[in-house]
Amino acid sequence: MAKKLLIFSMVVAAFFLFLQVSASAKIIVKYGHVGPPIHPQHHGALAFAKYVTEKTKGEIEVQVFPLGQLGGERSMTEQVQAGTLHMTAVTSGVLANFVPEVGIIELPFIYPDKKTAYRVLDDKDVQQRIAKFCEPKGFVFIGYTENEFRDMTNSKHPIKKPQDLQGLKIRVVEGPVFIDTFKTLGANPTPLPFPEIYNALQQKVIDGQDNPLYTSVLMKFTEVNKFATVTNHILTECPVVVNAKFWKSLTPEQQKIFREAAAVQIKTNREGNAKGSADAIQKAKAQKVDVYVLTAKDREVFRKAVQPVYDKYKGIYGNEWYDFFVKKIDSYSKKK
Repeated sequence: MAKKLLIFSMVVAAFFLFLQVSASAKIIVKYGHVGPPIHPQHHGALAFAKYVTEKTKGEIEVQVFPLGQLGGERSMTEQVQAGTLHMTAVTSGVLANFVPEVGIIELPFIYPDKKTAYRVLDDKDVQQRIAKFCEPKGFVFIGYTENEFRDMTNSKHPIKKPQDLQGLKIRVVEGPVFIDTFKTLGANPTPLPFPEIYNALQQKVIDGQDNPLYTSVLMKFTEVNKFATVTNHILTECPVVVNAKFWKSLTPEQQKIFREAAAVQIKTNREGNAKGSADAIQKAKAQKVDVYVLTAKDREVFRKAVQPVYDKYKGIYGNEWYDFFVKKIDSYSKKK
């Protein structure tokens, strides 16, 4: 009898040990970004998390933290680099503080249209180069999230030409390209984390900000800024970067799943952006916002005005990478 009890006890102990090992074997991944929960960027991140959990049969659980819950973009990028955060989606402008070459993605007025931009950014050669630039800095690049083409809003007057930005305090992303672009256009760029924009506008700390009109309506920036200009000046494509040490701890199959999940993520994100942007102008006008859409001629005036930005960053990125990227844009823009 005693022997049977001993065997039973050993079986029970082994069972609970198995449960403990199984529980401890589960990998929890923390993924932070600054997009709001109602934005397609977050919907894409949730699609990423769902895909990873399903394909790994629950071995990996991705916990998504939106709206800067884990810190601003620069802070989260530092955390990923240090290994205290597994992964983040960060605007190219902020990532450029760590990996200067990725800033080329967000040069102003560089893409003639969205279709061309997507073709360039999804190009395998382009992505391989971005990944290579990220490696020495402790990041593994696996894809993008997106906050669409950016536009401008302000509380003072319509912006139809570069001179209209003269002296305006415009909130910008904490990245060198954004700061230099608005300085060159005559504005007073004011870097602020995304979650602080509404209060800064309301308290008149800043006169305006740049975000896709869709995002501005969604985040209620147009409640306090009654002038909007559809400029499509910068495409905010946000590289998704993973801590290199954590990445190496994953199996090849798990890494493959992460990359597949990243493809699902950007597809979900872009589809949501396209749907939300379709009626952004109408929604803004319904809020009594004065909306001006730049003409092709207007865009060319702005493009010429930011030529000093191109000249400066060509030197920073290097002629080879800059010329390679621009040639990709020219090539894809000629394709139907």
